[in-house]
Amino acid sequence: MSLRAPPQRGVAIQSMPSKTYYVYILAIKRNETLYVGVTNNLQRRIYEHKNNLAKGFTQKYNIHNLVYYEETNDVNIAIEREKQIKSWSRKKKLALIEKENPVWRDIAEVF
Repeated sequence: MSLRAPPQRGVAIQSMPSKTYYVYILAIKRNETLYVGVTNNLQRRIYEHKNNLAKGFTQKYNIHNLVYYEETNDVNIAIEREKQIKSWSRKKKLALIEKENPVWRDIAEVF
């Protein structure tokens, strides 16, 4: 529950549209190279990765399969979560993926 100050008379309250931020993990296939990233538009970002428009690591190593993602409405939480996952051991990252996606299906198909 969030608390708000009561509106002042004659002042319209406009709510800011909430944005969604995503922390995601890409893989080539099970138990191979992983990439952890953050974005505010997962569909666009996955398109960029799959079409080699995202220069760098994922293009170099051909990492295109979305195997895990989380979402939040707070950019700071997303960035911190990305850093947290990146700092984890490989074993812990694999356990995170396998808990939600045990067959390592490319879940980008749902977009």
